[in-house]
Amino acid sequence: MTSPSSRHAHIVGLGLIGGSLALALGERGWIVTGDDRDASTADSARSQGIVTGHEPVPETELVVIATPARSVVGAAREILGRLASEALVVTDVAGVKTGIVGAIADPRFVGGHPMAGSEQRGLAGARRDMFTGCTWVLTPTAVTPPEHYTRVHSVLRELGVNVIAMAPDDHDRLVALASHVPHLVAGALMNQASAVAEEEVVLLQLAAGGFRDMTRIAAGDPGIWPDVLFENRDAVVGALDALLARLGDLRETIERGDGDRLEDALRRAAVARRHLPGRAVRADQLAYLRVPVSDRPGELATITMAASELGVNIYDIEIAHGIEGVRGTLLLAVEADQVVLLADDLARRGFAVGREAS
Repeated sequence: MTSPSSRHAHIVGLGLIGGSLALALGERGWIVTGDDRDASTADSARSQGIVTGHEPVPETELVVIATPARSVVGAAREILGRLASEALVVTDVAGVKTGIVGAIADPRFVGGHPMAGSEQRGLAGARRDMFTGCTWVLTPTAVTPPEHYTRVHSVLRELGVNVIAMAPDDHDRLVALASHVPHLVAGALMNQASAVAEEEVVLLQLAAGGFRDMTRIAAGDPGIWPDVLFENRDAVVGALDALLARLGDLRETIERGDGDRLEDALRRAAVARRHLPGRAVRADQLAYLRVPVSDRPGELATITMAASELGVNIYDIEIAHGIEGVRGTLLLAVEADQVVLLADDLARRGFAVGREAS
């Protein structure tokens, strides 16, 4: 097994996300190399000690493609072709998954997307704590080996990430509402305010905390968005249509002066907002399940996606080898008050689930 002091990672694309990943991994003892299509960015990362060099070494076990979405497939294919190790695992950070995952057939690729970012841009905005507490989606498929998924999952948990798994098309449909449309709305609101401010210069001086919070993400790098939004256009358009219908209903409610209906809408929104996840879990609040997995394709994806569909966060996942007759056994760490929920669901799906003493 690779010792923590000799783990090697390579980052393709050293912007805000790639640079933050390099910093976070380096802080945890990884030896990180990295390159960027902008030579000055790559040189800056090396001169600052963020990466040790620009070329991956043969011992590289993790590669993260942190380029714009349009470049992920080409970059992943190139690195997978260059590094032949079966122990290598490659992931990405693009905000759209279906097309990318479908185009990369190599089982060493596990699609990913961190729900994290900043209004800062480029390497200069990189932070080593960028991903602490964030949600990171992984999109395993029927060809994803459990050992590759568990390796990525373990690395992300080491960075303080909450990992969830879902199918690529489910990711794209849901992230349209959770990420893509909010960015468009923030941009539209900021542009509207800016247009009014051209004649009413005092407007932007009135922009209080709520306006600033809602429009903060509009300050992010606009260059990363066209690829993602066009690639996910059907889901984005559908989410925009649903939002427009809801805004139309609110407009009609206000026009009619229907106070009860308006207060009900705002109350439901307040309750939903307060229930957004974000609670940290201590080790003594975790319970463990053992789930034997065979060589049947897709078992790992079935298990991890079942947990995500139930709202059960897998805080840690390991695979134990060497059990006769099966490929391995997954050891899953979940919240103690959710362990029965997940165990029962997996049992209904035909898995032999055992409870591990905590």
